[in-house]
Amino acid sequence: DLCQAAGCTLIINDHWEMAIDAGCDYIHLGQEDLDGADTKAIRRAGLRLGISTHDRAELDRAMALSPDYIALGPIYPTIFKQMKWHQQGTEKLTKWKAIIGDTPLIAIGGMTIERASGAFDSGADVVSAVTDITLNADPESRIRAWLAATR
Repeated sequence: DLCQAAGCTLIINDHWEMAIDAGCDYIHLGQEDLDGADTKAIRRAGLRLGISTHDRAELDRAMALSPDYIALGPIYPTIFKQMKWHQQGTEKLTKWKAIIGDTPLIAIGGMTIERASGAFDSGADVVSAVTDITLNADPESRIRAWLAATR
């Protein structure tokens, strides 16, 4: 209700049962989350599905589920969480977009306002930032700057 009132989209990460209970807009699943997720229940509940990918095998697995978006990352080095994947780079965004066509592509990992244009130019439809906002001395101003830079 809070998100609807503010005109925001609610995306819950990993916790697909919670996402169904909350009636959110999207569930975002990592590859490790797909094994235990009931994707049929997710779809029956009307949730849209986003899936993280890092290599071609993961992309193929994700695309077989007809996701509403594909995330690729980390595009740049990230401190948000430890990952076995090294930086993917913007060149891989271009490759992924050629493969997935009209499916929206989200660039994740190490994103900053200054890096966003490179991700968009390389094929990303959306960029996702966490620590660029949460670790900023003035997160509210940083969000405003993101909105101004990406609208």
